Amino acid sequence: MSKQDGRGRQVSAHTVDDRSATMLHIDLDAFFASVELLDHPELVNKPVVVGHRSGRSVVTAANYVARRYGVNSAMPMSVALRRCPDAVVLEPHFDRYKALSHQVMQIFGDVTPLVEVLGIDEAFLDVAGARRLHGGPAEIGALIRRRVQAETGLTCSVGAASTKFIAKLASGRAKPDGLLVIPAEDTLAFLHPLPVSAMWGVGASTEENLTRLGLRTIGDIANTPLPVLQSTLGVASGQKLFELSWGRDPRQISLEREEKSIGHEVTFEHDVTDVAQLRSEILRLSDEVAARLRRSGLVGRTVVLKLRYTDFSTVSRSRTLAESTNVGRRIYEEAVASFDTLARSGIRVRLIGVRIEQLGDPDGVGLGLWDPDEGWREAELAVDSLTARFGRGTVRPASQLKSSRPPGPRE
Repeated sequence: MSKQDGRGRQVSAHTVDDRSATMLHIDLDAFFASVELLDHPELVNKPVVVGHRSGRSVVTAANYVARRYGVNSAMPMSVALRRCPDAVVLEPHFDRYKALSHQVMQIFGDVTPLVEVLGIDEAFLDVAGARRLHGGPAEIGALIRRRVQAETGLTCSVGAASTKFIAKLASGRAKPDGLLVIPAEDTLAFLHPLPVSAMWGVGASTEENLTRLGLRTIGDIANTPLPVLQSTLGVASGQKLFELSWGRDPRQISLEREEKSIGHEVTFEHDVTDVAQLRSEILRLSDEVAARLRRSGLVGRTVVLKLRYTDFSTVSRSRTLAESTNVGRRIYEEAVASFDTLARSGIRVRLIGVRIEQLGDPDGVGLGLWDPDEGWREAELAVDSLTARFGRGTVRPASQLKSSRPPGPRE
């Protein structure tokens, strides 16, 4: 979700030359908040925050009115309500977000088959081949915006340019509910005055390093010798930022969406200090990760444990298996081994998560002469069958039946 609040919005005139701007980036405006406002039109002009109204919760999304108070997604709800005491907090409805996202992506697909979905609320479209049928990129962007609003009630912002990088920057500048076209010949005039923080790959630490060099705009980066950037940022990062600062981005639409990881995490209503309870949570999360792997027809090899402490500091530890797996017990053993290296007296945990990376095809898993996970795999497949028939939670490990997990976690 974008942290932009709509100030500095820039849109194109109807007379703009869009012949070279065939790469579109389309982003739904404040998506989660906008979906909730469909049911609460009386709140459209009020600050709205999506999340659970709890001091231990975090902001899932905020509308543009709330963002002007400095409220952003992933911010602790307690901080958000201090910044904006009048904010209206609405509970999230993720199933509805998914359904509307699917509907919007179908609209994109009606225009061109070259759609690269980036997430639930944004995508790149190559419309070079759609011009004969639908008109120029600006017309296509306007058509999509009209259809999205008419069919879903939502608004979206469109950036059109000759490259992905510039198109994405343009859609951000057009927010909310705008269309900005950057012809190829105007790329540097648009790009160079922007702050370095607008660059892909420039987080807080990179921005600090660039500022130390006196580089505050993308134009400053473009006019800095490449060896200077590489000595400060590293060879690869320096090269990447230098190329982007001149608007050079050769990437085309990718139609393959490869899931990089599968994970689950939980934020507790109150800090948890009971190590046994945390181990039980790791077991539950590991089983959920494994079940998702099996439903997706995947296996994974690297198990990552994530802990967030009471002071919001976050650590993660990973362990790589000799062979990929989709067995919850094997994932749990690796995750809990990582946890045991972090557990200490007085530990206070507010969030815990388990995910698995290095995903791949399950061919050959468990087919050796001796499979140490055979018993667990059969048991978990039986649980999958019962879950499909009777619903989640039908069968659980005994340790979870004894645990007293705090009510109301955010997952």
